[in-house]
Amino acid sequence: MSLPQAKTVGFKRGERNIFFHILTACNLSCRHCYINPKEQGTETVSRENLEKWLKLFQDDRKETNVIFLGGEPTMHPDLPHAVRFAKELGYSSVTVDTNGFLFHDFLANVKTSDLDFLSFSLDGPTPEINDMLRGDGVFQTCTTNLRSAVASGFNVSLIYTVSRYNIDHLHKMVPLLAAWGVKRFFIQVIGIRGKTAISDADTWQLTPAEWLAKIPGVAADAAAHGITAIFPKVYLEPGEKFECAGRVAENYFIFPNGRVYQCPLCEDYPVNGFRIAENRLIANTGITETRLFSLDIPEGCVINKLLQTENLSYDAAGKPLYKISCCLLKQELKGR
Repeated sequence: MSLPQAKTVGFKRGERNIFFHILTACNLSCRHCYINPKEQGTETVSRENLEKWLKLFQDDRKETNVIFLGGEPTMHPDLPHAVRFAKELGYSSVTVDTNGFLFHDFLANVKTSDLDFLSFSLDGPTPEINDMLRGDGVFQTCTTNLRSAVASGFNVSLIYTVSRYNIDHLHKMVPLLAAWGVKRFFIQVIGIRGKTAISDADTWQLTPAEWLAKIPGVAADAAAHGITAIFPKVYLEPGEKFECAGRVAENYFIFPNGRVYQCPLCEDYPVNGFRIAENRLIANTGITETRLFSLDIPEGCVINKLLQTENLSYDAAGKPLYKISCCLLKQELKGR
């Protein structure tokens, strides 16, 4: 039986997505953490700057969404205030991504009406798989708090970062998510940045064949269970046009030290296209990610070509066997 066709979610002109890292500190030490304090800072964004920076990026003329991230964002005592403030400013949607520990009694201090989605990160269907990657006891704490969030009326999604260490267990997540009442399932590709960029990158990432053999089928199963599945496009079909989000969309990845990136692949390097200074968004000059976005190459994503050449394969004539899509291009199967 053929699988249902996932819809590629194109970049929306006029939409703005704000990925707001309000601190880089975390209570966990995940083996695949992408945070790089050397480049992104060790500060915690003050309550005053939470408000100022949310005002800076909100635009009434555009559908503007904010995702609060860390480190672990619930470690910030002012996160509930930031969530409320973002809603009051008119952000179209407000999401918090959490490792599930929910510090500062987070659920009790946020209204379900102020938070559109609460996303939990879990990388295995059992403690043996998840805790190998994220730390002892994490599975139990995360799943307990996830179920509490669902019971409290929050819209809950789950993020599963796929690597060679856990791909064979991905399919086991679907019945768990259905039983827990999870609404959305984000299947993420492992990023070669932060810790994974330092050592053994080749042991983490999947080949195209491995990705395509497993991910679409699991996404289809999730949709059949009523769960909307969202996953990266990763590889373009022959003849499919490459689009870079940096050219056609507005995605801003904000860090506590004021750096603002448009491409998450660049976050290990001081090539950020923008910075926040004196409460203004300032475009950087010199060799930045912004200048790189304009390059067209047969391999698709130029940033991937520069930073993650191990992802690419060529035939005997030197022609790429496939194109890498923009990492922000997603596919979606809606729950049925």
